[in-house]
Amino acid sequence: MKLVVTIPAFNEEKTIGEVIRGIPAKIPGVGSIEVLVVDDGSTDSTAQRAEKAGARVLVNKANCGLAFTFSRGMNGALEMGADIIVNTDADNQYDQSQIPVLVRPILEGKSDVVLGSRFLGKIEEMPLGKRLGNMAVSWLMRLLTGLPLTDTQTGFRAFSREAALHINVLSDYTYTQETVLEAAEKKLSVTEVPVDFRKRADGSRLISNIFVYAKRVGFTLIETYINYRPLKVFFASGSLLLLAGAAFGLRVLVHYARTGSVSPYLPSAVLSALLLIFGFQVMVAGITAELIKRNRKISEERLYLEKRLILEARGKARRF
Repeated sequence: MKLVVTIPAFNEEKTIGEVIRGIPAKIPGVGSIEVLVVDDGSTDSTAQRAEKAGARVLVNKANCGLAFTFSRGMNGALEMGADIIVNTDADNQYDQSQIPVLVRPILEGKSDVVLGSRFLGKIEEMPLGKRLGNMAVSWLMRLLTGLPLTDTQTGFRAFSREAALHINVLSDYTYTQETVLEAAEKKLSVTEVPVDFRKRADGSRLISNIFVYAKRVGFTLIETYINYRPLKVFFASGSLLLLAGAAFGLRVLVHYARTGSVSPYLPSAVLSALLLIFGFQVMVAGITAELIKRNRKISEERLYLEKRLILEARGKARRF
């Protein structure tokens, strides 16, 4: 059983060495442990210090963002032959000595994805705005997925090999919410374990402005949810439009039945017709989007099988 710890990093030369050295050398049930740092175009010596601390390093030629860097780390870990992948942050806010707790549910065959919940553990410091934002997004994620999760924004998480092969991040900003929504959609088992969260010495590289972050996360959530539940979203929207159209039209019909004339409710009649037509079109768009989603599921299953075959072939080649 091989564990690969992936660390997306951008200008984290002050902490990357300490993070790598904090990763346990031995974990019960794990045969080997390797560390993969993905340097997202840092302008400091993050990559050099990571290599000096004993990690394998991949370097993005430019700053590509957290989502891309996370995906590259996951794919790199799979190519290294990982049976379990742990993703952690490079800022040393997570306690790497808790990795054995994080991977235990996977080792025991109880879970495919394990999230390290800061809200179930000990938080040394988290700004009020960030805390409230995390709680709000986690509540929304519980509503969307039906999973009893308390911290869907955590960067400290573990994936089984099967989960990593199934997950494809499409967002260009962050992976945290999308991977949970995707895991729920693909019927992967997701659980949480308590983890501790330390105070950060400097400002966040990802969340420089809480309002910008909230806006981008909101767009990511909407986009991802529509991707995986298009029929539900479009039918709900179309139904509201049809109901509004029917409500405006009912008044016109009642007046017409009494007087034989549409006037003075002609504007209401036009609005009613437009809402009914638009509502019907939205529902048709939902059916089309659902068909596209089903085709995408077939493509993703083929991609999963191709990834698996390629990795198995590489594994056999390495043994020879």
